[in-house]
Amino acid sequence: MLSNFASSAGFEIHVASQALFHVGDFAVTNSLMTGMISVLVMLGMFSYVVYMIKNHKYNRFIGLVQWTFEGMLGQVDSVIPDKKLARRVAPLALTIFFVMLFGYWMSVLPGLDSVFYNDVPVLRAITADLNFTFAVAIIVLITVQYFALQAHGPIGNLKRYIRNPIKDPIGAFEGALEFIGEFSRYAALSVRMFGNCFAGEILLVVIAVMTSYFSVVALPFFLIFELFIGFVQAYVFFILTVIFTSLAVESHGSHDEAQPNITDHSPTHTGKPAVQME
Repeated sequence: MLSNFASSAGFEIHVASQALFHVGDFAVTNSLMTGMISVLVMLGMFSYVVYMIKNHKYNRFIGLVQWTFEGMLGQVDSVIPDKKLARRVAPLALTIFFVMLFGYWMSVLPGLDSVFYNDVPVLRAITADLNFTFAVAIIVLITVQYFALQAHGPIGNLKRYIRNPIKDPIGAFEGALEFIGEFSRYAALSVRMFGNCFAGEILLVVIAVMTSYFSVVALPFFLIFELFIGFVQAYVFFILTVIFTSLAVESHGSHDEAQPNITDHSPTHTGKPAVQME
């Protein structure tokens, strides 16, 4: 139904990114081009912030960036109790947040798909490319497993997923679920970002076509909405990266070890002096 509407309205919907040109056997796609532009814009913005701070010059924009960094670093510290580990995870999580944010916001630019090269739109948001979102999710998966190996060792990390089904059937079932969850959670994370950005692009195009000359009035409301959605989706990717790392490095003993010792009634726990028996 959506394809028929798009055809009748005069625009096409492509789920996959399209190649603009080739460098040898490597295809430079429109999403890759937009992604590089968004990264350059992000680096330019942070270069400006660093320059202003080093020269002791401040304005509202610099204050907003500092407030954002401090707030997100505080959230990393609150989720990961180990401050040393939190400082190691924070750079990756913050980088993912800002790359996703700027990449998503590129889809909000008016006329994003109106410039063509070889009948292919030159620009397309990088977060609307499933290859990119899956790649970021795989990076997070590898990083989380790296920290888990450092925290538990190879055998200890393997015991998170594989346990003796005879001695600990519940633990074995939980381990199997955890193993499946390691892949499903990252797949869901990447598909969520891709789906929201791709749907947002289509929404803006559909609204522009349906409102025609009134799009100047209607589009700003949807643009603001998409900016907010982009922030939420980037934040979700950021906070889940931190949460997944925190869960991976937690100690997971057996069910017997996890039970509190309720049979130990030593007098030292009562605060009363022990009575010696002759």
